[in-house]
Amino acid sequence: MPLTLSARFAFDLEHASDALLQFEAARTREQVILSSDTSFTSCESVNRIAAQDDIGERVWIRGEGRVDVRYSATLAVSRRVPPVESLRALALHLLPGPTVKYLLDSRYCHPAQFVDFADAEFGGLEGGAKVAAIRDWVADHVAYTPGASDSATTATDTFHSGAGICRDFAHLFVTLARACSIPARYVACFAPGVTPQDFHAVAQVYLANEDDPQTGAWHLVDATGMADLEHAAIIGVGRDAGDVSFLTSFGPMRFVSSKVCVAHEPAERAARNDNTPVDDSQRLA
Repeated sequence: MPLTLSARFAFDLEHASDALLQFEAARTREQVILSSDTSFTSCESVNRIAAQDDIGERVWIRGEGRVDVRYSATLAVSRRVPPVESLRALALHLLPGPTVKYLLDSRYCHPAQFVDFADAEFGGLEGGAKVAAIRDWVADHVAYTPGASDSATTATDTFHSGAGICRDFAHLFVTLARACSIPARYVACFAPGVTPQDFHAVAQVYLANEDDPQTGAWHLVDATGMADLEHAAIIGVGRDAGDVSFLTSFGPMRFVSSKVCVAHEPAERAARNDNTPVDDSQRLA
């Protein structure tokens, strides 16, 4: 059954300024957009540009005052998610150029700080077995705790606090994978199974292709354990959340509300459900 998505959010721009958004499901080989509709209010300009690694699009908007964004889509998602434990790593010197940046430090992920820890904790494992161990370690040592972090929280902060939301789980997983010399990137997505429903964050690691071990491929991993990865709709990817934020303002801004719905159901039923009032207390996972 097709995956139906809807997202609504609103924010106030104190004066005429620009904002960069990324919130729509990407068009990829594994996820076909059957229908979609996006609308903005109070925008004098809307300009679409390619997103990181050419996965999805970012939207430049210029506006003033309250901006309401509404998005709905129906997708056919066809993705195989092999058991990550069965995959082997690729030799670093054989990695393709675009993967190299996903081995390095970024704004929220500082793998250089964790090399000794990662070697002590996961050093006896290889490839996908090491990835699975990192995923399980994060799941066992971080409690899903709304409100425990904010937009400045790094993976190092989460490591020490032991609490966070999906963004923090993904950042810590990515950081530990990179500390083990495994390319890892942050993935923003819509995913069935996530509670509470919201924009969700998972990760991808670059390991051998299941069908051709001599080549590499990106494989989804969710340290929260909530997402149905076979049917998740990827929005975009990046080094960390800074590269794929659903909203980045370049002027004074006040966030007002957000509501997300992800379901396996007929599009007309999802549309009816989307008429419910927006809960202003809901914030991003």
